[in-house]
Amino acid sequence: MLNQSLLSHIKNSWILLRSIAVVSSSVTTIVSTVLPIFLYYSVAANHLFFTFLLLLFGAFLIHGVLTHTLNDFVDHQSGTDQNSPAILSGGSRVIQTGVISASNLWLFGKWLIFFLGLITIALILFGYYKIALLLAIGLWGAISYSLPPLRFSYRPFVGEWFSTFPSVLVLGLAGAWLALDSIPEWALQNAVINALFCIAWVMVHHIPDRDADRKATPVKKTSVVWAHEKFGAAFSRLPALLYFGLTGLCALWLGFDRIWAMVGMLAMVGIAIFLVIKMQIEDDHQVSAYEKIILILAMINGVWLGVFI
Repeated sequence: MLNQSLLSHIKNSWILLRSIAVVSSSVTTIVSTVLPIFLYYSVAANHLFFTFLLLLFGAFLIHGVLTHTLNDFVDHQSGTDQNSPAILSGGSRVIQTGVISASNLWLFGKWLIFFLGLITIALILFGYYKIALLLAIGLWGAISYSLPPLRFSYRPFVGEWFSTFPSVLVLGLAGAWLALDSIPEWALQNAVINALFCIAWVMVHHIPDRDADRKATPVKKTSVVWAHEKFGAAFSRLPALLYFGLTGLCALWLGFDRIWAMVGMLAMVGIAIFLVIKMQIEDDHQVSAYEKIILILAMINGVWLGVFI
C-alpha cells in the first residue's frame, strides 16, 4: 500500500512537471553554458558537475514544479484550462482529470513558496549571495507570471519579458557565473538567444489556447490573444514570428567571431519561422505537432551554441 502511494505521488509529480517544457527551455540553456566550460576551460570536474546538478535541480523545482503548480491553479480558476484543446497546451491536466484537487494544488504551491523563501533568506545569512539571487529571480518569475495581483501571463508581452525571459536568462548565465566567477560574452550571447528562442516557442504554445484564453475570467490576454483581437485570427502567429525574428537578429551580435554558431542558430530559427508561417492555426493538432519540432530545434540550438563558442 505504501509503495502504491509513493508511486502515485511520483507519477502525479511527473505529470505536473511537464518535463518536455523544462528540458526545452531551462535544461537547454544550462547545457548551453556548462558544456563550453567543460570543453574549453580548466575547471575542476567535480566543481563543474556539482554546479550543473545544482542548476538542474533548481530548474526542475522552480521552472517545473512551482511554475506549473501556480500556473495550473490560476488557469483552472479562470477557466481557460477547462476549455483548452489540451494537446500540448492547457496545463498538466492534473486538476481536470481529478489527480489532484485545486485546493490541494494551491496548498502545495503556497508551502513551496514559503519553504523556498526561507531557503533564500538562509542562503543570504550564510553568505551564499549568488545562489540566493538566482533563487529569488526564479521565485519572482514563477510568482509574477501566474499569481494575482501581478498575473503577468494574463497581459500581452508583459509575461514573457518580466517573468519568463529573466528567469531563463539568469539560468543561462548562472553556470558561468558560479563556475568561472565571471560572465564571458559567449555566455551572455548564449543565454540571450536561448531565452528569446524559449519565449518564441511559448508563443506557439499559446496559439491553440487563444479561444479558451479569450473566454477566461479574467480574460487571459496573452500576446497571441492580443494579436488575434488586434489584427485577426491569422495574426495569432505574429508574436512567435516577432520573437523568432529577434532571435535571428542576434546573428549580428555573434558575427564572424562565432560564424559556426551564427550559421547553426540562423538555420534553427529559419526552420522555426518556416513552420510557424506554414502551420494552419485552426488545426490544433498540426500546431502542436509543429511545436514539438520547434522544441527539438530549441534543444539543438542550445547545444550547438555551446559547442561553437
